[in-house]
Amino acid sequence: MDGNLRTKDWNVTTMHRNLRKVDWNVTTVDRSFMLEFDILSQYRGKMSLAIQIELAIQLIQRFYYPMLAAVGGPVDLVTIVILSRGKCGLSKCVTRYLVAMAAADLLVIILDLILRHIPIVYWEQFAFLQSIRVCNIHGFLLYAATDCSVWFTVTFTFDRFVAICCQKLKTKYCTKRTADVVLGTVTVLSCLKDITWYFMLTDRYSLVNSPWFCYADLENSRVWLEIEILHYILTPCVPFVLIVLLNAVTVSHILVASRARRRLLGPSSGASPRDPEMESRRKSIILLLVISGNFILLWSMFMVFSIWNRMAWLGFQFSYLHLHVQEIGFMLQLLSCCTNTGIYVVTQTKFREQFKNVVKYPFVKFIK
Repeated sequence: MDGNLRTKDWNVTTMHRNLRKVDWNVTTVDRSFMLEFDILSQYRGKMSLAIQIELAIQLIQRFYYPMLAAVGGPVDLVTIVILSRGKCGLSKCVTRYLVAMAAADLLVIILDLILRHIPIVYWEQFAFLQSIRVCNIHGFLLYAATDCSVWFTVTFTFDRFVAICCQKLKTKYCTKRTADVVLGTVTVLSCLKDITWYFMLTDRYSLVNSPWFCYADLENSRVWLEIEILHYILTPCVPFVLIVLLNAVTVSHILVASRARRRLLGPSSGASPRDPEMESRRKSIILLLVISGNFILLWSMFMVFSIWNRMAWLGFQFSYLHLHVQEIGFMLQLLSCCTNTGIYVVTQTKFREQFKNVVKYPFVKFIK
């Protein structure tokens, strides 16, 4: 291997035949763990900090993505089973939304994490995918599942807003039937919105870590870029705004209601009585805020990079965001599909009990 490396533009040549050109101007033949580790350890002093971070992230992804898939998939599946049994003390309406969110997250893990990111990280082992011409179908299903995952969070937030702030509308809207209609409508609209990906992308996999993980139809590249920016505005920018606004109004309403109830119930006795209504509202708002906050926190970096980068492609002059920002954004976004179960375990006592029973069940059967 030739060791002439420069700070910004450096080349690594080997005798292997598979050369891969990466966006940070590094030509590499093999993204195997040992090669990347050797490059990072031997030539670290001759690389820029951005390239060192990029290589370190690639090394982390080789362990992070398989581990996330091994944990996240089964956990989401267990969550669906537990919630579907209806023994967690949640209303049927809330249960519907949480089951839908877990199902959408499971689809994202399968379509995005397992079938997209892991083959990109281990592209040597998955090079055969380039001969399977279904990438545009895969892209359509992946982005539709992602949209559903995001917008199901919005619909759950709106349902809790109605339940807490709109008592007159609550009895009509917060029902199992309404939840089914809303979730079905969101699913259909997401599929209609994302059918454009089928035409924007070709059927060939590029195995490059980019939002366009298929080869794209470049004849109308500017039109496709504008459509892609519109996709990012609708998901997740608009959901961000809606979730923040709904949560702000909901929290404000709960604080006002709490002060009013304390004034009514306060001086009756020396010890403050337990208020079941406010306890229920407190648990609801904790669940709502944690789920919403988790979504906003883990999606923020991906959203900023995606829109920033695409606007730059359209000719708007911005400071450059390095690709490691995108990589970290992908990693956090995929993590968001696996964290809701942990949120339920922490915030919901009955779900925690059910989850413990499910985890212990195989061991109990084995001991018997």
